[in-house]
Amino acid sequence: MNHNTPVPPLSSRPVQHHSEVHRRVLTAARLRSHGVSAAEMNEQCRPGGAWQQILPGVYLLHPNAPTSEERLHAVLMYAAREQPTGVPAQPGAHGPHRPMYADAMITGLAALTLHGFSSTPRLPSLDRIDVLVPRMRRLRSTGCARIVRTGALPTPEPVTDLPLAPVPRALADAVAELADADAVRLLLTEAVRGRYCEPASVVRALNDASLLSRPHVVDAVDSLLAEGRAIAESRLYRMVEEYGLPAPVWNVDLRLPGGPHLGGLDAYWPEQAVAVELDTRAPRRHERQDQRQDQRPDRRQDRRQDRRQDENDALWSEYARKREHLERLGITVVHITPKKLRDSMEQQAAVVRTALMAAGDRDPAAYVVVLPR
Repeated sequence: MNHNTPVPPLSSRPVQHHSEVHRRVLTAARLRSHGVSAAEMNEQCRPGGAWQQILPGVYLLHPNAPTSEERLHAVLMYAAREQPTGVPAQPGAHGPHRPMYADAMITGLAALTLHGFSSTPRLPSLDRIDVLVPRMRRLRSTGCARIVRTGALPTPEPVTDLPLAPVPRALADAVAELADADAVRLLLTEAVRGRYCEPASVVRALNDASLLSRPHVVDAVDSLLAEGRAIAESRLYRMVEEYGLPAPVWNVDLRLPGGPHLGGLDAYWPEQAVAVELDTRAPRRHERQDQRQDQRPDRRQDRRQDRRQDENDALWSEYARKREHLERLGITVVHITPKKLRDSMEQQAAVVRTALMAAGDRDPAAYVVVLPR
């Protein structure tokens, strides 16, 4: 066969059932199912040929530089578990053919760019594209594909027909490859300011990836939590105004007359003895079930993580003690997380309103001194 000899038509499935990019990027298995032999693939990929092998077992059916879309699909085709030949890729006989990328999804910087981040590099400038796969898959990083392994795949979020890792997971995989503190801080800040996710979910993902022992990541997380609290406070002010709640006193400390400090509150209604506290604590860490098997134990890192976790556990205990103490004094404490305030502000306003209305049915609260914080 010379280079100009037509390739056997992909007749097993009509060409019109292939979307544009999936006519240009195909796996060896898919080509074989259309009657193209291995010898014919090799012939087409010789120097000066009409095709090229972009990744092991993945072919680009033109000789030009791949587009970003082609690279993304090629990486997924390389990493995904091959579907049985003849099984429809997507439900619906009348839609374009789209492969189901089983057990693989784009993560890291490429996923963040596709999610809409502005602080990440544009796709053409990325030398490698991160793809998340189960740990037991026998794959290696090669070409434009960098394999990232995990014990449990998250549920992918489809964007432009591509399965993407959720933002917190994609952030963790991106941060794992970044040593620049400013770049890490920029990514985490955009995640919160852009309303892609809440700080708690980011901290959880970074913790699961064993990244909270890196000083530049810890510094960025501290900035992230401060950023998240400022945004949550702004939403709390807006909730009170937009839903017509009585004006509280803001950011106060409570004390017993001549007695100990009871704690700080974000909002307090003295007449009704109702308090609101924004719950911006980092998530509690549960014992990880998916420790990376290819990492050597780092006892110093473990000690740093344990120390940080002890501090976080102490904070949780302090929150619980404060709430119990205030409620024993007859003060109703409403805890609101930033996520609930963002996603269901009306519902949170109703919870606060109910607490205020119920104040008349309760025994009077103990007298406390209210001081500015």
